[in-house]
Amino acid sequence: MRLVSSPDITSAASRLTGRIVRTPLVESPRLGDSLGLRVLLKAENLQHTGSFKVRGVLNALLARRSRGELPPGVATFSAGNHAAATAFAGRALGLPVVVCMPPRAVVTKVEAVRRYGGEIIFTEDLLGTCQSVAQERGYAILHPFDDPDVIAGQATVGAELIHQADELIHQAAEVTPPADESSPAEPAVPVVPVVPVDVVLVPVGGGGLISGVAAAVRAASPSTRVVGVEPVTANAMTYALRLGAPAPLPQRPVSLADGLAAPFAGVHTLAHVRELVDEVVEVPEEAIRPAWWELLDSGKLLVEPSAAVGLAALRHGLVQTRPGETVALVLSGGNVAPASLAGLG
Repeated sequence: MRLVSSPDITSAASRLTGRIVRTPLVESPRLGDSLGLRVLLKAENLQHTGSFKVRGVLNALLARRSRGELPPGVATFSAGNHAAATAFAGRALGLPVVVCMPPRAVVTKVEAVRRYGGEIIFTEDLLGTCQSVAQERGYAILHPFDDPDVIAGQATVGAELIHQADELIHQAAEVTPPADESSPAEPAVPVVPVVPVDVVLVPVGGGGLISGVAAAVRAASPSTRVVGVEPVTANAMTYALRLGAPAPLPQRPVSLADGLAAPFAGVHTLAHVRELVDEVVEVPEEAIRPAWWELLDSGKLLVEPSAAVGLAALRHGLVQTRPGETVALVLSGGNVAPASLAGLG
């Protein structure tokens, strides 16, 4: 199976130019000081529709258009963020979109799909219903994560991150003053700390985001470790790695990090993770809420619980780091129901 390559990522970045937000990469000294690390936050919660998903959807549809394969409509299935992203992209490209969502989907994510003009069908059989609708209407199915064009779009998160980290490092250059003011002035010497990104932590659901990020990071910074993080109660990728093939989880995935509750991993995503990702760790459910609050409080960024699993893994000692290393956390989204914030912290 061919993995997403550097030319695929470059093409995706070109297609997405002017259509997506180049989300900021910000340093959090407060988190860094408390962890003994340099902590960078890639704020995909500030992306259109509030998550990274729009990158993959737009790239997939634009790539199909460039190949003369743009369908008359799109059918997909999702608990939320991919659903909103597909509705957003469909409206931008003039395509009708129907989304199959579980009845328990977060209300704010349901409202987002409707706000962008998507049609919703609530069903427990997400994939089966999606396939039936696509066949009946002559629409194409756009998979939420197991699609090379989607993965290439998500890879732009990783490409941006590495480039922005380099910018941050050079912006942090200090100017050393002369040791003795009475001595003749000498040219200021910029001290540029050579601090590569040592570790990138990526939330994992079906695996589209980490597949793309890993492909981009491996190409741009081979020494950087890429670690996936998923809830132990919604561990589709770990389950697939153990079995050696994607398979539905034996129990329904349920987590505070609802955006990561994929029922199975993908064939393409599993191949990328096995080849490009250093490890995938599972965080206990009770570690997610305190990490979520810490990101809101320390990072001053409104994120959803799914974005907090990387920090939860660090706090729980699941990721090995050395003091002073630079660790980047991909904050996957910010679509959180207001009611869930009550009493947080």
